[in-house]
Amino acid sequence: MSRPSIDLSLYLVTDTVMSAGRGVAQTVRAAVDGGVTVVQLRDHHATDAEFVALGREVAQVLRGTGVPLLVDDRVHLVRAIGADGAHVGQGDLPVGEARAELGPDALLGLSASTEEQVRAAAHLPPGSVDYLGIGPVWATATKADHGPTLGPEGLRELVGMATLPAVAIGGIDASRVPELVGCGADGIAVVSAICAASDPGQAACQLGAAWQAIQ
Repeated sequence: MSRPSIDLSLYLVTDTVMSAGRGVAQTVRAAVDGGVTVVQLRDHHATDAEFVALGREVAQVLRGTGVPLLVDDRVHLVRAIGADGAHVGQGDLPVGEARAELGPDALLGLSASTEEQVRAAAHLPPGSVDYLGIGPVWATATKADHGPTLGPEGLRELVGMATLPAVAIGGIDASRVPELVGCGADGIAVVSAICAASDPGQAACQLGAAWQAIQ
């Protein structure tokens, strides 16, 4: 078995509360139909048992689509869910421990929001991390404890320093995507722009089209 490929162009981070009207799995199904290329399961309030149950529902929806499922933070639950890997923040399990827990065949993403963090990621052992999530580009209510916003120019600077593929995250919606022209990122990550949309599939389609238009 080898590590799956990952297309970062339209990266969905789930939000259970925003998706409550239709459910996370159904939101993911519609979003993938609309063009989402990666799904990260995130729910800070669920117990481990609830998280595994939710993750298995989403994994079932994604089966056969080629869209990888990543688990936010809870690296120890990746196997139980049947996910393709995990994403960790700077305050989560250290990369070395996360990679050891996941093994060599799982995907692993890492959040970075400062020059120091991006440079540190460049010095990790080869194969430790598959991509960086760089942000927040703009302020976002979905992560109340986020650091200072980068803005498009700050994003460009950090992506330019990165030696790994990078996805931009934080306050991104279809109307703001044109501001990211020339940013160098490999894709955009969104939460509310899809999870809070009345039609997640249509929202994903619009985001994907906006991203492709600036490539």
